[in-house]
Amino acid sequence: MSGDIAVVGLGVMGSNIARNFARNGFKVPIYNIDYSFTEKLLSFEEGKNMIPCRTYNDIKNCLKKPRKILMLVTDTAVDVVYRPFMDILEKGDIIIDGGNSHWKDTERRQKEVESTGIHFVGMGVSGGAAGALNGPSLMFGGDKEAWEACKNILLPIAAKSPEENEPCVAYMGTKGAGHFVKMVHNAIEYSDMQLIAETYDILKKLFKLDAESIGEIFGKWNNTKLKSYLIHITEIVLKQKDDQTKKPLVDMILDRAGQKGTGKWAAQDSFDLGIPTPGFAEAVCARILSSLKNERVEASKILQKKPISVTLNGILTITIDDLEKALYSAKIACYAQGLAMIQAASSDYGYGINCGDCAKVWRGGCIIRASFLNDVSQNYTDCTKNLMLIDKFSKDLEEGIEGWRKVVAVCALEGIPAPLFSTSLSYFDSYSSEFLPANLLQGLRDYFGAHTYERIDKPGSFHTNWD
Repeated sequence: MSGDIAVVGLGVMGSNIARNFARNGFKVPIYNIDYSFTEKLLSFEEGKNMIPCRTYNDIKNCLKKPRKILMLVTDTAVDVVYRPFMDILEKGDIIIDGGNSHWKDTERRQKEVESTGIHFVGMGVSGGAAGALNGPSLMFGGDKEAWEACKNILLPIAAKSPEENEPCVAYMGTKGAGHFVKMVHNAIEYSDMQLIAETYDILKKLFKLDAESIGEIFGKWNNTKLKSYLIHITEIVLKQKDDQTKKPLVDMILDRAGQKGTGKWAAQDSFDLGIPTPGFAEAVCARILSSLKNERVEASKILQKKPISVTLNGILTITIDDLEKALYSAKIACYAQGLAMIQAASSDYGYGINCGDCAKVWRGGCIIRASFLNDVSQNYTDCTKNLMLIDKFSKDLEEGIEGWRKVVAVCALEGIPAPLFSTSLSYFDSYSSEFLPANLLQGLRDYFGAHTYERIDKPGSFHTNWD
């Protein structure tokens, strides 16, 4: 019984995280339903620290107690993979789902195993294949007892924050907290990527720049407050040449984006929490619209945009500096929505999540890692109502708001779609408005449905006989 933690599911993520454990000196039982995956993994140098298993009993028999089993399988396969373990594991053993499961499914599974004394953990894993191998961001959710048993195995394999060199793994909270935080992480990722795509589109259509030149701009921005993994790889993608045509590869890629559903989950769940996340919904809608390629081609021939030029004496009325400020400001607004959603879930569902810890584990390894998360982690407290209200970020927004407004206005006039820039600005304007026209909404609701309304001069609910 020498195994420290077993890895079940040896696809790209499972294989790489098993190698990560092994290279950090842990003994790793490995299992895959197709044994050829196991054999392939054993051929790596790290294979000397792995124990091949052909059955679930093999896994059980070679693990130290409490047994720790990390599953890295698709969300649709989790039930099929984990349930057979219920017949052979013992009280105190730990099953970790490291896939992209919905947090509600994780909580259902936790209830299913509750009477057995076995711990079921939902752990968000971000960083892709490279992160799994070299250091992912890990978001652990479930019983605190399970975290205490697992943390000394997870700390060495996690990514390290670039500046503080701190492990990017933490206990997020009880129940489905780990997968909830990962879901929001993915929704922020959707928003971040959409903002970058819109920025590229503006530079291409309005500034008439080619992919190489746009890549240069993103490269420069990666030395500013915008420094992040996504900005970095945007430069790389834009500068990549197509082997076949020798043109920029990005110009040869069909403008139809895919998605796996986590952004949609977050947008839907935010409504249940009563938290506005227009950035998440708009990012999902943008991908759906992109999938309507044939319809868009047809519509472009019928619907006339009639753009209004924004040049003055042949000079554009916005600058690349305006665009940089707009991108950073909109980014703050989207992160504000995500953190507000996590905070609400923590309160409503009893998770006990610390949003500062979320920002800490996102500083390295994960897809949304960015330098500005240092400021988020240092300044976001349980008393914070919204990221935009933190002094550091409210000042950044004050500095960037003019450029942000100019970008949205120019895109509207020129007929360049910028849904994320626009909706995030509307979120900012709505959140910072002392008065919103919801009084008229309530009057209309009371008119046709007798839903009542509140008054500004006295407490209580009121109804008017409008006729």
